[in-house]
Amino acid sequence: MTALSIPSPTRWIGSDHPFDLHEVYLDFRSPADFALDQQPTNAQLFITGDSRYKVWVNGVFIGRGPARSWPHAQQVDVYDIAPHLSAGHNAIAVQLYQPGYSHFSYVHRAAAGLLAWLEVDGESALVTDSHWRVRRNPTFSPAVERVSIYGSGVELRDLAVADEWTAPGFNDNRWAAARIVAPAESPLWSGLNLRTAPHLSEDTAVLGADRLVACRLGKSDATIADPHLRLRAGWPAAQPATVEADTDGWVSPQLAAGETAFWLFDLGRAWTCQGTAEVTGTVGGEDLLVSYGDKLRGGELVISDPSTYCRVRLTDATRLGAGDQTVEGFSLRGGRFLLFALTGPTGPDFRIRFGVRTATYPLNDDRPLTTDDPELNAVIQLCEATLRACLQDTFVDGIWRESSQWLGDSLVQALALWSMSSDAGPMRTALEMAAQGAYADGVLPSILPGEVHSYCVVDYNFSWVELLAFYFNATGDREFVAGLWPTLAKLLDRFHQDVDEDGLIRSQPGRRLFLDWSPQSRSEPNAVYNLRYLYALQQAAGLAETLGETEARWASLWNGWAATLRHSIRAAFRSEERWWDDTERTTRSQLAAALAVLTGAAERNEWEGLAAALVARSLNLDDSHRDGQLVLASPFMHHYIFEALHRAGQGDAVVEIIRRRWGRWAAGGFPTTWENWNVDFPDGSQCHAFSAHPRYHLARSLGDLAIG
Repeated sequence: MTALSIPSPTRWIGSDHPFDLHEVYLDFRSPADFALDQQPTNAQLFITGDSRYKVWVNGVFIGRGPARSWPHAQQVDVYDIAPHLSAGHNAIAVQLYQPGYSHFSYVHRAAAGLLAWLEVDGESALVTDSHWRVRRNPTFSPAVERVSIYGSGVELRDLAVADEWTAPGFNDNRWAAARIVAPAESPLWSGLNLRTAPHLSEDTAVLGADRLVACRLGKSDATIADPHLRLRAGWPAAQPATVEADTDGWVSPQLAAGETAFWLFDLGRAWTCQGTAEVTGTVGGEDLLVSYGDKLRGGELVISDPSTYCRVRLTDATRLGAGDQTVEGFSLRGGRFLLFALTGPTGPDFRIRFGVRTATYPLNDDRPLTTDDPELNAVIQLCEATLRACLQDTFVDGIWRESSQWLGDSLVQALALWSMSSDAGPMRTALEMAAQGAYADGVLPSILPGEVHSYCVVDYNFSWVELLAFYFNATGDREFVAGLWPTLAKLLDRFHQDVDEDGLIRSQPGRRLFLDWSPQSRSEPNAVYNLRYLYALQQAAGLAETLGETEARWASLWNGWAATLRHSIRAAFRSEERWWDDTERTTRSQLAAALAVLTGAAERNEWEGLAAALVARSLNLDDSHRDGQLVLASPFMHHYIFEALHRAGQGDAVVEIIRRRWGRWAAGGFPTTWENWNVDFPDGSQCHAFSAHPRYHLARSLGDLAIG
């Protein structure tokens, strides 16, 4: 990261009321006397916010941010805004959103703040201070549900009270003076550094007939207050209809009071996006819902049920004002399907045109992969589309219900991405952000960034070690790895403290062993948990040996721990020439068998039989579990199956498993990889980047990828 020189007296500013924190959208405007003598040659706007901002310069939308980061390592964005400034009066307008709570990509510090400064031709021209004006945006309701357990709030808006507040000539005299929240580098937000991730590229497009899946007419049940539940009731009951669009995409539905028209669009694959609408001729009071979907079931859109585990209600609602307007929310959402629902009454001049704003990571695809096998090419395209969909300012797991960066998942996402591109930025960010958020005892957080202690999944720490070793082998970046060495040493020592009298480790109270969609035993002592730790020790020792004298002394220590652990694992979980998941001998899993090969816990003369069993189970396309079988590994954990088969010299089998298992999705016309073999559970997603790792394993098996 690059440290910043912040001009004095730049301050974090907020609303005039310190407790404007719950689902608050704050509008800020630069001082009325902000003027320039001439059109600048160079003008750089530095800006960050807690938690999210959008910024306009003289009414032109410039960007959004900041990149996700821990408050104690706050990232600052920089924009070249010279083309948008002019001689004379100028206006910078910023909207800041603060949910008032932590979620899976943000840590709440009980404050809402904006920090910005402008450098024009090398001189400080503007800083955030008490001369800025602020108000709470009147169009957004604070009384909203959360989008899901992972994210922030649903957006409920009333455009009848909207105004042109971002325009340069807007009169903000009735707004309050901004309140000073903190100095620029404060205990709340410290370690300010320039953003390391590229800004996403945002594009808008009209949704035309080529994307329209269905149009229906029905009723809206006004007794259902929750817009998402109202949509769940209205869409299935509505009847097919045709509302013709003109050549420019405008439609003119004539709706009576309570009558609702629905339009369902397919974006072709999942995108980080927003559904938008241009509206003319409104009389005011019409309601427009925009909902985001991930999948179809039986040809019908699955609209999530918020009573289920993830509490997903991805539907935003806007009440239209009179006259012409544009409907576009604050937050980027995600999904493959956009469902719009318009409830009347509409006037005779009413017209609406639907659109989408997409945001994509500017990935340099400099490692193309094609084969002479159409089935494998289809799988490659499937994996690549998934990785592109799930890149934001860093890796995210899936973009529909969560858009969260899980530490464990970043390992396989990094492998897949590295096979596509030499861009190591997301991988580096995951490693660094995990280290920045470490618990006091050395255990790493599971969500980056996030205060989600109920999701402290301890085997993700072992994934971090594997990712660190891969990063070094891929990039040779000694300085970066050396900087993370204290984190690595403390982490491994913490787990060594869990070793019991039998030489095995157990879970840490209140923390999870591992997350996976498979019915293998979680009883303790647990084979998978101990084998993951053994593999991490071996990876760390190998890394220490490679780095040189300073770190090599650790290799002897970690190799010693690994040798003892290997002996204990074999004694506990190897019985009757089989590898068991627990000492009660309740399940035998592919994952435990694969890790036994990878770690050398299984002797070399056992590898052939274990590899044959792994291949047989994966090529059996019956995904259901039956007693006596190896427990089938999830798509995510098949990474370790493939690693073990590579080690056992079965690279051809890896290719065949990918062809048959991932090929089912490609043959079924699905554009992205699923989070599990079956996603019929309510919030199961058909776009999860952790299942896209076959892109890496195919490149490796076909000899098109060299690491280090």
